[in-house]
Amino acid sequence: MESITQSIEILSKEKGIDAQIVLDAVKDAMLIAARKHFRNMENYEADFDDRTGGLKLYAVKTVAEAVSDPVTEMTLSEAQRIDPAAEIGSTVRIPKPTDALGRISAQTAKQVIFQKVREAERETIYREYADRVGELVNTTIKRIEGLDLVVDLGKTEARLPKREQSRLENYSVGDRVRCVIKIVDKSAKGPGVIVSRADAELVKRLFQQEVPEIYDGTVVIKGCAREAGERTKIAVSSRDRDVDSVGACVGTKGMRVQSIIRELRGEKIDIIEFSDDPVQFATHALSPAKISRVTILDPLEHHMEVIVDDSQLSLAIGKKGQNVRLAAKLLGWKIDIKSEEEKRQEVQNAIDLLSTGAPVSALMDYGLAESTIDALVKGDIGTVERLGNMTPEQLEALEGIDAETVSRIQQAINSYYGQEYGEQQPPPEEPAAEAAAEIEPNEPIGSAAADGEAESGESAEGNALEASDTIGESAETAHPAEEDASNPTAPAEESGNHQG
Repeated sequence: MESITQSIEILSKEKGIDAQIVLDAVKDAMLIAARKHFRNMENYEADFDDRTGGLKLYAVKTVAEAVSDPVTEMTLSEAQRIDPAAEIGSTVRIPKPTDALGRISAQTAKQVIFQKVREAERETIYREYADRVGELVNTTIKRIEGLDLVVDLGKTEARLPKREQSRLENYSVGDRVRCVIKIVDKSAKGPGVIVSRADAELVKRLFQQEVPEIYDGTVVIKGCAREAGERTKIAVSSRDRDVDSVGACVGTKGMRVQSIIRELRGEKIDIIEFSDDPVQFATHALSPAKISRVTILDPLEHHMEVIVDDSQLSLAIGKKGQNVRLAAKLLGWKIDIKSEEEKRQEVQNAIDLLSTGAPVSALMDYGLAESTIDALVKGDIGTVERLGNMTPEQLEALEGIDAETVSRIQQAINSYYGQEYGEQQPPPEEPAAEAAAEIEPNEPIGSAAADGEAESGESAEGNALEASDTIGESAETAHPAEEDASNPTAPAEESGNHQG
């Protein structure tokens, strides 16, 4: 019997759980085994005998004047033969033999004990590690299970899944590795602690350990973006004007950052000076590329456009878009990168569009719905002039355009040309409805507007020439402004980046 007590103590110490929890698990296991063996509805209790150090099993019955259920009740005379102090309403415990439970019942009890102990162990692990998520821990590779690794944390095991490993690293049983605790889950099967070597938090913790200025709070890590095994960008800021945040992280002759790079098996690290100005921060974050200028497109949606020299475009984008992807993640902004040539071409296209005709979106001011504009643009009809040369049949062939829509387009074009070229109102005796020409099949829908101009006080040809001159002047006026926009007034400040 002493062996049971010793076994409970050994098990509780090995699993790091309270001995009472193990004892309760053993009692529950004995009750389940008893019900399975005796196959009756009796109420059972298990109790630990302090004198002998063993477990005893009892059937519990209630003392009643008239017995209605012999399985759970007994008469007063029967009860007093077992316990002379028994009285009506009290309970009496009848000893049951435990050696008769059998091998199957013992196996069942063993399974119950293991289940209870596992549940208690998971609860203990959860309480200990739940508040340590993000902490840097030293582990030892205990075994390899498929693509995952099981590591020893000392008091328990943890899992290092394949997705949390760096592609640069290979491990063997017995290797010591530093990881960060990422997830603690008490409901999971197997180890309930998940550790990581691929999380950005690992880089932060390594810098905190290697750089005293970060540990004491003089230098603050403002953000970190990482693609494990490839590259990391970390933004730092100094609270002391006399302390260079980037220099403190790099260390003398790069010793501090090189120590971290060795720990990460050669992963490249860019240390970037943080700035509250998103333009300046983006200039630093996209290093080593030299940035010509940065334009905020939408401050609310965090969208910016970055222009670089043609020779710097591939460097700014990085291998498979990695540099700009990490920079966007670090900033929390959407970044569009364009070369100077691409920007010049974009500006020239805008000027050409102004020179060749007004965009169809201008017809929204004359009652044309936005959905119709979208359908026209999808149909590669970008200008009012080209739309005016389309026949009704051609328009109806477009998706989302029907006969009623064609009629609205004709009215919008007539109104547009009347406003654009100063079309005069028809004489009072002639109704306005008669001024619009009837569209014949296969005739451009803009012909009605042209006929209306021919009937006005000035000739259609004169109006067209005057409009052409006006458009030409607009294009000439737009050229200098656009050229100024494509050339920076001052070069962007060079990034304070250091690359490992």
